[in-house]
Amino acid sequence: MTEVSPSAPIVRDPAFLRAIFWMGIIEGTSTLLLFFVAMPLKYYAGMPRAVTIVGGLHGILFLLYGGMLLMGRGRVPLSPKLFVWGMVGAVVPFGPFFVDVPIARMLAASRSDAGALDAVR
Repeated sequence: MTEVSPSAPIVRDPAFLRAIFWMGIIEGTSTLLLFFVAMPLKYYAGMPRAVTIVGGLHGILFLLYGGMLLMGRGRVPLSPKLFVWGMVGAVVPFGPFFVDVPIARMLAASRSDAGALDAVR
């Protein structure tokens, strides 16, 4: 029988946590596209429109990710520490990918806890 970890946080809304995880990947990828594709196109190929398009999309994704983290404080709930790291990570290249590690652990723990609870029933 699988044990329920007493130290693992209880996830009330795993579907929303999964959405935050995927939004982190999408937002992080948009940052990398902006820095490593659009900006070189602007400065080395004379295509400033690339930054306008990718930068605008990245801005929208950044706001969505930040909003989802804020909503996740109440819905999941995310710890204050994870929320702050998520907001800081959203500003730093590769940051959302690092923030997704504890989120993935929370998702894995919620799946194993659900399985353990089903085994008890």
